Amino acid sequence: MRLIVARCEVSYTGRLTTRLAESVRLLMIKEDGTFMVWSDSGGQSVKPLNWMTPPTVVELTDGLVVVRKRAGRSEDRLEIRLLEVLSDVTHDMGEAAGLEKDGVERDLQLLLADDPTHVEAGLRLVKREWPTDVGPVDLMCRAEDDGWVAVEIKRVGTIDAVEQLSRYLDCIRADPSRAGCRGILAAQQLKPQAVALAEQRGIGTACVDLAVLRGEREPELTLFAV
Repeated sequence: MRLIVARCEVSYTGRLTTRLAESVRLLMIKEDGTFMVWSDSGGQSVKPLNWMTPPTVVELTDGLVVVRKRAGRSEDRLEIRLLEVLSDVTHDMGEAAGLEKDGVERDLQLLLADDPTHVEAGLRLVKREWPTDVGPVDLMCRAEDDGWVAVEIKRVGTIDAVEQLSRYLDCIRADPSRAGCRGILAAQQLKPQAVALAEQRGIGTACVDLAVLRGEREPELTLFAV
């Protein structure tokens, strides 16, 4: 990971155009292509001012950093003009183990891998822990129409889970053969805010019951009005 502290100006062009005036900021460049611009003031310390997730192209020349990412037929572009570099260090972070799922999530993943139709009718498993540049997605499946479907499994589906699945989809869709890959967030409990964000992102949601998957009780019957 490369960390650059510099007095700089930042401009972004893509879905909109923004500009950050000259100030001291931290530029974080991760090995996987993730790029973030951080500030240490104004209540922005918990969220980057600008960022791009993989796949990206990062170009560094004297006094200029350019980060580019394809977005459909257009391109997102960050330009950082370095007016004064205060620190420039690179750290070898080594091989990092992925976040371990708790017992409920592990059980959900194994049971849904055995029968992914509990997530969506007609789904069939291709691979568990499908690797991407930003971590493995829990289940990679094919739908009835043979389209790709990435399933992320959580005990509680939150906004962070939707963001995580969005990052996985960005990486998966970079391969033209899987550009149409859909995403589904499956969880025992889905937060309303997460469902709303998933709908905005075109991500499906599925509520699953561990007791039903284990065969400990029958699924609840749903009545349909005629």
